[in-house]
Amino acid sequence: MLVVTTERIPGYRVERVLGQVFGVVVRSRGLAGNVVAGLRSIVGGEIKEYTELLEDARRSAIDRMVENAHAMGANAIVMMRFDSSEMGQTMSEIVAYGTAVVVRPETADEGSR
Repeated sequence: MLVVTTERIPGYRVERVLGQVFGVVVRSRGLAGNVVAGLRSIVGGEIKEYTELLEDARRSAIDRMVENAHAMGANAIVMMRFDSSEMGQTMSEIVAYGTAVVVRPETADEGSR
């Protein structure tokens, strides 16, 4: 599955637009992770526990979005974006969204038009 943040995919032509597709993940850091992160925030710098949490959540959101697009019959997603929000003080919601499409490679003749 091709996933791009652009409107077009170089070398491909969009045959059909299937519609909006998304993947949602809500994650919470455990109590121990919150304590360690709280201690790190006193000193300053990167809070690796939260960085890892958000990276994992983004990967999961993309995987769910791709599963949804595949179920719709898509072979690509264009205009992919992320959105995130906090839910309470310990939870983060990550949403990956885009437009599910069916693409095919352009032929040499189409590319010269």
